[in-house]
Amino acid sequence: MNELWREIGGFFEILFTRNVLIEIAAVGMCLAAGWFAGAALRARAGRAGRVAPTSARGRLSPEGLVVIAPELLALAFVLLARALLQAAGTDAAPFDTTLIDVAVRLIGAYAVVRVGVFLFATSLGNKSWIVNWENRATFVIWLAIAAKYLGWLDPFIDLLDSVGIAAGKSRISLWSILKLLFILTLFVLAAASISRWIERRLQSLNTLEPSTRIGVAKFANAFLIGLSVLLGLNAAGVDLTALTVLTGAIGLGLGFGLQSIAANFVSGFVLLMDRSIKPGDVISFSGQSGTSTENFGWVHELRGRYVVVRDRDGVETLVPNQQLISNPVVNWSYTDPRIRLKLPVRISYADDPEVALAVLLQACEGQARVLREPKPASRLMHFSDSGIELELRFWISDPQEGVNNVRSEVNRAIWRLFKEHRLTIPVAQREIRMH
Repeated sequence: MNELWREIGGFFEILFTRNVLIEIAAVGMCLAAGWFAGAALRARAGRAGRVAPTSARGRLSPEGLVVIAPELLALAFVLLARALLQAAGTDAAPFDTTLIDVAVRLIGAYAVVRVGVFLFATSLGNKSWIVNWENRATFVIWLAIAAKYLGWLDPFIDLLDSVGIAAGKSRISLWSILKLLFILTLFVLAAASISRWIERRLQSLNTLEPSTRIGVAKFANAFLIGLSVLLGLNAAGVDLTALTVLTGAIGLGLGFGLQSIAANFVSGFVLLMDRSIKPGDVISFSGQSGTSTENFGWVHELRGRYVVVRDRDGVETLVPNQQLISNPVVNWSYTDPRIRLKLPVRISYADDPEVALAVLLQACEGQARVLREPKPASRLMHFSDSGIELELRFWISDPQEGVNNVRSEVNRAIWRLFKEHRLTIPVAQREIRMH
């Protein structure tokens, strides 16, 4: 007990020396000055109406950088105070700045962590959850760094490192696992941030096709994530050569168990590279030629495993990429968005087919979506049991706006004109004669 009191007394004796009090006062004044200067800058930006930029570029503007100004200003003030205290000493009696040197390292570490968290949150976008947790995340990370620097974590690290198992020539402990997870998380987050930046840059390149931009972005994301995992394992001290057999066994198992998922991913890259299906294309999965509207929709989004197809009812269907590769798909807008629609019509043998053919062409007049070039055409197809089979053919250039709606408008015009010209649409009928 006496030894403890002597240590406490020695601590306070050192604490209340003139040199240490000056250093504590200098550090406190620098922190206060940095905080007040940062508050003044934020208030000035607020009066100018430029607070809380809503974009990544806005957060990197001078107005957006105001949020990290207190930490940087406090670091600058502490460095200035150390220089002034060192200049106040003499060669015979230099001023001891041990405490203020520790403060410089700790405040510098906090400033670096704050800037790093700020840049990471900026790369994720203004709607990311971390934007509202920047200060908390900065404090937690800095607290761990400060505890490690001051030696407070050494007993805790020794305790975690003592719990483990021997695996061949190496040893796996709780501390090594936690360190591995932490390093991997940092590398993966950095890779994801770089991948999002590349994707945003690619989206701004209008000279590239949308499918090419998506393909390059997806490939860059997969490559960077895989590379970050390998670099993280290497940085954590894991011998990658020892994982050869394990990764080979895992790869073999994944090859058999996840071959469908792998096929979808590979098919997705094939679709992106050959540009056979692009966002905005109008497709159907009927597997039949012509303008069948079965499973009709347009490509809304290309993903790594599936394609999002949206139909006229607003329903989005997730179609696996492998299905688009292995099954016939009708792409109505592959090279030309114009498509031809056919409307079969039957008239009675008592009617004049020449008049009916002219009336069919007249039904296309005044239809906004029916193209004038190529011109609509009417054809007499054949003579059936129940009447004369005619067909009206016309072209449209916007199938993504729907097909059945324009068919309906033209059919209504045909019905109205047939009534005006007394043309008859017979129904199928059979006669039975009994002798």
